[in-house]
Amino acid sequence: MGKIGIWQGMRGATACATLIMTAGCAFGPDFLPPAPPDVTRFTKEPLKSSSASDGSGKGQGQRFAEDRDIAGEWWRLFHSKPLDDLIEDALEHNPDIQAAQAALKVAHETTEAQRGAFAPQIGGGYNSFTSKTSTVVSPLGSTPSPYLTLHTAQVDVSYTPDVFGLVRREVESDAALEAAQHLQVEATYLTLTSNVASGAINEASLRGQIEATKKIIKIEADLLKLLRTQKQLGQAAEADVALQEAALAQAEETLPPLEKQLLQQRDSLTALAGRYPSAEVAQKFTLEALKLPADLPVSLPSKVVENRPDVAMASANLHSASALIGVAIADRLPVINLTANLSTAATNIGNFFAPPFNGYVLTAAATAPLFDGFTLYHKQRAAEEGYNQAEAQYRSTVITAFQNVADSLRAIQTDARELTAAVKAEAAAKKSLDITRKQLELGQISTLAVLQAEQTYLTAVLASVQALAARYADTVALYQALGGGWWNRQDVPPPEKFNIIDVVRIAGPPPPPLTQQQ
Repeated sequence: MGKIGIWQGMRGATACATLIMTAGCAFGPDFLPPAPPDVTRFTKEPLKSSSASDGSGKGQGQRFAEDRDIAGEWWRLFHSKPLDDLIEDALEHNPDIQAAQAALKVAHETTEAQRGAFAPQIGGGYNSFTSKTSTVVSPLGSTPSPYLTLHTAQVDVSYTPDVFGLVRREVESDAALEAAQHLQVEATYLTLTSNVASGAINEASLRGQIEATKKIIKIEADLLKLLRTQKQLGQAAEADVALQEAALAQAEETLPPLEKQLLQQRDSLTALAGRYPSAEVAQKFTLEALKLPADLPVSLPSKVVENRPDVAMASANLHSASALIGVAIADRLPVINLTANLSTAATNIGNFFAPPFNGYVLTAAATAPLFDGFTLYHKQRAAEEGYNQAEAQYRSTVITAFQNVADSLRAIQTDARELTAAVKAEAAAKKSLDITRKQLELGQISTLAVLQAEQTYLTAVLASVQALAARYADTVALYQALGGGWWNRQDVPPPEKFNIIDVVRIAGPPPPPLTQQQ
């Protein structure tokens, strides 16, 4: 058969394969993203604005803006350039981010590799064989060559039509896992930015507590100096001086643990920025340098389901589990294999395609499991239970997400009242301490009363700093619980050639995000 006949036969085989492929179908359930829960709010009672208007300048009101979208770089709402710079540094150098990005590329390449099963598999081979034969020398003519060289080449083409959707379901599962890994990247971004912001607030809180403790130590030292002067004048007893010395020592004892926590917090922020502790970050944070966002976005529950990376990731895993059911079903059905072999042999390479040295073989075969001890049946059952497991994990993730949002909303509402009470307690304790100090100078009260006033004031000052820091920390927690606005982020380009396969869908244009000025 000549070259024309060979290629006509291969073209006919290809047409047959295409017909079988287009007539095929994918077995197993077609995935539909779970519907959002039928709830309209996160807490039992309606949200109320949070206020801390105590006249001290330490607190301010916060308003909940329901169904408001979240800015991609939400941390800029704290109006802290050191915080902006540190988060930018962390996003660029944190190894967890780099690892998540590499894992996404692995997932993408795995999906693309699986797509290769849709195409025919073509292989080739070449062989050159040389042999020597014995000859008889004739005086009447030239001696024929004793060497014979044979060149052989062949091309093998194999194709397995995806008649029952085995490959399609495998690709669908891998693509869903790729979507889940993309969401894992977003979750890593959200976790990192939230940890940096929370760490900065914790550092600011510790600095405030250290400054307050140093202030108390100075007050204690001044009172000790006063008592020692009164003792020299015979107006105070040795026991009073000893009590004040003990009080000063106790106040000084509270300072090193706070300083240790501050140093360790600095190490933590340095590590988040992807650096070793010896290369400590330059940014430093105080509560006075941070601004509390006044308008807090509160997404609708249905948007939280779409926007939270962990919830969307659970949906992607559910999608993968659904596709694996189709894979398990297709494994139990017949498999059709089409193969073609084109071969040629010649004593000269230039004659490869000259008849009669070439030929081809076309083969079609079908195989199907007849009895396997119910192995494939139980694998299908396992895939179905795997879907039930993924569905339960999805519902658990949604419940946890809603709990996170509700906890943050309740914390923000109570934080304002806690700060107001703490500021009032600090002012009252300071007033009491000032009165007792004057009474001590006049000899009207004992040292024990002053010590009690000092301890009350120290406790009140530290509680005031911690209450103020809690408002910032819980605001960060709210942004994290709502998903962090990754869908609006512009600081990092999206992964190339990524399709989230309807796992994350933001229906319609979102409301305008809060701007930095708000």
